[in-house]
Amino acid sequence: MEAKKLYRSIKNKMLGGVAAGLGEYLNIDPTLVRLGFIALALLGGPGIVIYLIMWVVVPEEPVDLPPAQ
Repeated sequence: MEAKKLYRSIKNKMLGGVAAGLGEYLNIDPTLVRLGFIALALLGGPGIVIYLIMWVVVPEEPVDLPPAQ
């Protein structure tokens, strides 16, 4: 069994792909993750800081390129 890896999404991103990537990884709707980040930010929590750190640290989803001919 292959281990699941966390990536920033390139297909379903709005800003940096962090929320969409987390949604795919946790198998939940990315909108819920986005709302969670917004709630943390509005309640004086570290929502924006966590998002920015994850944007830098989490790698972007690899693109499956066709083999070169």
